[in-house]
Formats: sequence, structure tokens, C-alpha cells
Amino acid sequence: MEIPSLLTLQNILLLTIPAVVWARYRGVEYIIKHYRWVFVILFLLPMSVVFDLYMYIRNWIVFKMNSAPKMHDARVKYVQQQVKQWNQDGRKSKMCTARPGWATVSFRRGLYKNTMRNIEVNLIDILEIDESKQTVRVEPLVTMGQITAFLNPLGWTLPVLPELDDLTVGGLIMGVGIETSSHKHGLFQHCCTSFELVLADGSVVKCSQTENKDLFYSVPWSHGTLGFLVSAELKIIPAKKYMRMEYFPVYKTEDMVKKFREESVKKHDNEFVEGLVYSHDTAVIMTGNMTNDAEPDKINPIGYFWKPWFFRHVEGFLQTGPCVEYIPLRHYYHRHTRSIFWELQDIIPFGNNPIFRVLLGWAVPPKISLLKLTQGETTKRLYEKYQIIQDMLVPMSSLKEALDVFHKEIEMYPLWLCPFMLYDLPGMVHPNTGKDEMYVDIGAYGAPKAATWEAVKSTRAIEAYVRKVKGFQMLYADSYLTLSEFRDMFDHALYDKMRKDLNCAEAFPEIYEKVNKKART
Repeated sequence: MEIPSLLTLQNILLLTIPAVVWARYRGVEYIIKHYRWVFVILFLLPMSVVFDLYMYIRNWIVFKMNSAPKMHDARVKYVQQQVKQWNQDGRKSKMCTARPGWATVSFRRGLYKNTMRNIEVNLIDILEIDESKQTVRVEPLVTMGQITAFLNPLGWTLPVLPELDDLTVGGLIMGVGIETSSHKHGLFQHCCTSFELVLADGSVVKCSQTENKDLFYSVPWSHGTLGFLVSAELKIIPAKKYMRMEYFPVYKTEDMVKKFREESVKKHDNEFVEGLVYSHDTAVIMTGNMTNDAEPDKINPIGYFWKPWFFRHVEGFLQTGPCVEYIPLRHYYHRHTRSIFWELQDIIPFGNNPIFRVLLGWAVPPKISLLKLTQGETTKRLYEKYQIIQDMLVPMSSLKEALDVFHKEIEMYPLWLCPFMLYDLPGMVHPNTGKDEMYVDIGAYGAPKAATWEAVKSTRAIEAYVRKVKGFQMLYADSYLTLSEFRDMFDHALYDKMRKDLNCAEAFPEIYEKVNKKART
């Protein structure tokens, strides 16, 4: 859906906020910071509802007509035609997908799209499910919301199903995906059985652990720099009706780290483990197990729009103590969607107010893509100045020290803790110990409170620590790593080999050219 170019946040606010306020409170910066919710509620929420309704109806029709598999081959041929035309035109510039930067879930835009040959890859459907093989085949722009809506009623789910509705399969493969079941199943890439790509010469190739093995292990984290992903086959596992949740509040950093580690490494329990850290010393550690049986008086459908935001609901256990409840499975999977983890509180400060939830809770969240599309230069500068959006992956053994570093550099809460098993497999990301190792994702999303916070300086300090402990930075956010630091953090050996074998130098930029700060601003 297109929005007229003049429909920017600044212009709407200039029309809706009296001039006297503009003058009194230092103009647009104050207005955007404190009254952004006016534009979001009046314009972006209705647009988001209309878009979601359109996509729901469209996906339902495609499913009923079983037209996705028939359309897939034609769509792939169209991608091939565009790439072959690029070859015929003399390879004058490198290629990238035509999907606009504002359409992605990442809060950053890709400026590199302005100078590269844009290839239309409009592949948005679930293609087929094979229950005997326990796999589902999907196109790259299929979202996690689509997948749960399709699989859960059939009694299936993905081993790793990241929680935000609009996260796409392609983004989770070419970038990275994680969920609270990752301590059992690894990252999203480890649940993929095969990929289908269009290469730089316009040919289509399939790869798996047994076919084109090197390419299969090179695709994750490659950010579209080896070819265009046109389909992926994913493992599926049986699903159950509810998630049995246990909440364990902790009040000391040492107890927090100890409890989180203990629950993450249990061999036969805890299909899901998560931690929400509310201060340097307090957190709630959560464990979950799927079940078809639930105590009726303990069922809590947290996904209903009038319910409190999940992170606020969990925070309450710091006062009330340990608890057990049962959450409908799909509600659990998308528990952080309505509040975009806790980012929505900075956009609509009263969004968790019971009155707002009852009246307009059904319309949230606004689409991140629309927030980005209507984001002007002032808004972008404010985000860079006042916000941090980062996920850092560190060994579980470094968790205590890492939390201290985050507290010193940003002092921002909540923090998200998600354990995952990092397998010793080929590719850009693997332990340097030569064996599988438990890691943890520390997610920081919001406004830092540290007195010493400076976006570049503070992020650089965290990046330096993560490199020191042989960790990794998720590349959807701002990265200030130098090229040498980037190549030190990520293993490029197999990636470089595949770039050479597939003649990618003229066809695609290297990863660093797509994720460094200058390319993503």
C-alpha cells in the first residue's frame, strides 16, 4: 500500500499541533518525541488494520483455490528472466531484491537499494505440507503469522517459530531467527532442510545437507549475497493446544543467571525457556511445555486485545511470586507482537492503559513497515540519538559479565534473554570451541538510561565485548564494526569460497556492504 510522499510524520504533526506548542517546546523534535502517537493512532493504526485484513482475505482465497503451487513456477521464472536480462544488459550494477527498505521488519532502511539493480521477488505463499515427511515448503516472504495460522489448526508447528507476526522466512534464513525453543532446536536455520535459489547466471539450484552441501551451509546469514531465495523447506513437529507456563521471579543477578542456565540445559523438560530482565537485579525466568490438558481456572488467553501487554503481565510476578498458567499455543507464539516487545510504549505511551486496550487494542500494533515509510529525517535522527535496537549473541558462560556490560553501557530495561544451542556446523556462525555450545541472545530494545549513553560509542563498546567473548551481533540493526572486525566476528571461509565458485563478485555485494551503518542508515 502506497502513501503519498507528503504524508510524513512531520507534516501531519505540523497540521495537528498548534503553532504555539511548536514555538514553546523547541519545535519538531519535541513534538515528534512526545506527540508521535497522534499520527500513529489517526493514520497508521487504520492503515495497518486494512492491510492485515486484505492479506488475510487474499491468503484465504489462495489457500482455498490451492493456487500457490501453480503460481510458484511462474514467479520463479520471472525472477530468472530478470536476472538473465541483467546479464544481457552487461552487469552494470550489482543486484538486490526490489522489496523496499521500509517494508522490512528491521527499523533500518537499505540505502544500497538506490544504486543497485532491483529484482522483483514477489513470493509470499505457503506451497505445500508433507505430513509424512514432517516438512512444509514455503516462499521467502511467508510470515510467521501466516505459518501459525496455517499449521496450528492442522496440529503442527515449527520447531523454532520467532514471535513477531511479520517476520518472514527469508529474513530469518538470510539473516537470523531465534525463539525460546532454540535451546532444544538451534536457530531458525537449523530447522531448514533445503533451499531453492536463483543464482547470478539465472539458473535455479536446490541445496540441502546432501545436495550442494556447501551452498546449503553458506546461505544462512548471507543476506542475499549468494543468490535470490525463492523457496525453503522447513521441519515441522506436532503441536498441542496449550503452553503450560511457569514463571520464576528472581531478585539477584547471580540467582537470575543461575536459574536461567539451569532451566536452559535441562535434558528432558522445558521445551521453551525465556527471561525478561526488569533491572540489574530482577527478572522473571519462564519455562513452557506444550500440552493438550489445562486446568480450566488457569487458562489465560493473553493474545486477546483487551489483555495487558505480555511483558507487563510477566512483570507482575515480581510482586505476586511464582505462578503456573496455560496459554493457547498461538497466543504464546505471538505474545510480544501486540507491544512489539516493549517498543510500542515509546510510540503510544498509554497503549497498555485498560481503556485504550478495550477501545483500540484490536488495532495494534501499527505495521513496522508503515512506521518506517512515514519516518522523516528528524524521526530517524531521534531514533539514533535516543533508542537502541540490538540483539547480541554470547556464550551462556559469559551471561553474567554480559549483563554487567549492558547495564554499564545502556542501563535499559527490560532486556530479553533467549537461550539457543549453537551447533558446530559449517557456515558463518558457529562456536570456536569445535563442539556444540549453549549461547544466549540478549535483546535490547528501547531508550537507554545510562548517563554515558552515546549511540556510536556505547554500541561500539558492546560490539567490542561481544567480539572478545567470541559472540555475534544480529545484523538487522546498526552495526559499527569495521570490515576487519566484521570478518573476525563471522567466519567467511566457506562464504568466500561460494562467492568465488558462483561468480558473485559482479552480481551481489558482500554482506558487509549491506549491513554496515553507512549502507543501512
